[in-house]
Amino acid sequence: MKVHGKKIKLTELPTPLEYLPTLSKDLGVELYIKRDDMTSLAMGGNKIRKLEYLMQEAVDSGATMVVTAGGAQTNHGRQTAGAAAKLGLKCAIVCIDNYPGEISANILLDRIMGADVILQAPNGDPDQQEKVIKQVIEKYEAKGEKVYFIPVGGSNDTGLLGYYECACELDEQAKEAGIPEATVVSAVGSIGTYMGLFCGLKNEGSHLKLQGIAISDFGENKEKRLMEYFESSKAHYGFDFNAKPEDFHIETGYVRGGYNLPNADVRKAIYKMARAEGIILDPCYTGKAFAGLLDMLSEGKVKKGSTIIFLHSGGQPGINTPHHRVEFERELADGVIVL
Repeated sequence: MKVHGKKIKLTELPTPLEYLPTLSKDLGVELYIKRDDMTSLAMGGNKIRKLEYLMQEAVDSGATMVVTAGGAQTNHGRQTAGAAAKLGLKCAIVCIDNYPGEISANILLDRIMGADVILQAPNGDPDQQEKVIKQVIEKYEAKGEKVYFIPVGGSNDTGLLGYYECACELDEQAKEAGIPEATVVSAVGSIGTYMGLFCGLKNEGSHLKLQGIAISDFGENKEKRLMEYFESSKAHYGFDFNAKPEDFHIETGYVRGGYNLPNADVRKAIYKMARAEGIILDPCYTGKAFAGLLDMLSEGKVKKGSTIIFLHSGGQPGINTPHHRVEFERELADGVIVL
């Protein structure tokens, strides 16, 4: 049973599927890249697909404002700010994170697009984010706003439709390219992109395989969330298939210290993609996932001769995050020649 949903158009689809000839030759695989960094709104990225469905719900509910949450440099927050601006809605982004010391990267873009950014340093309370979100929503509602809340990453049953649709799109593109049984590799953060792809590929009977690479700690809570998310989506959309934990292929050993931390291997992976193919990855999601893919190749987890579709989910403004930028500047300064 094909799944459909009502959505509001925020970008041009489909995004391109491109072959990477230089890296393919270098790595001994057939490597393609799905360019979801090329969605057109708010400097692009994967969250636009989810937001087409989520913002439709917001508009249908009569909302005057959307509130969402994430880290200080959340790509989802930036794209939500862009979607809200396009639709004439107000936007606030709640970040349980430390102030990075300057208004730059995604925070700067959020403010350019008119969104409020609310930062509170982590205090060890597991319910901190929920409490702050509640306070923020109450504050704006007291001012007369009708608020629609969007969860971290847009990762709920509604947002899942964005990458269900992408799974259908990819399946068609892969068939046209003559690679109908390729493996799709995706970074896994808030799980919504991965789950949408999983459900879409499975429900549509695609022969594409799916491999996730976790970019943050993936312990018992994430494993529990994974199954809860699937069961919720199955009940919501009436999927006629089941899934067990072992059906979700997610590599969890390439987190490299934790979420959005600077890492030399990740920067090397970013340089490798940029210098071979002229494509810029980001240090939080796609750079880390590509570094993980390179490790999987060197360790034999991905076999030579395999056909791989790497999902580029965007996030390039993150390069300008202060703690990442200083490392790039240190490594690259010797090539800036002042005469």
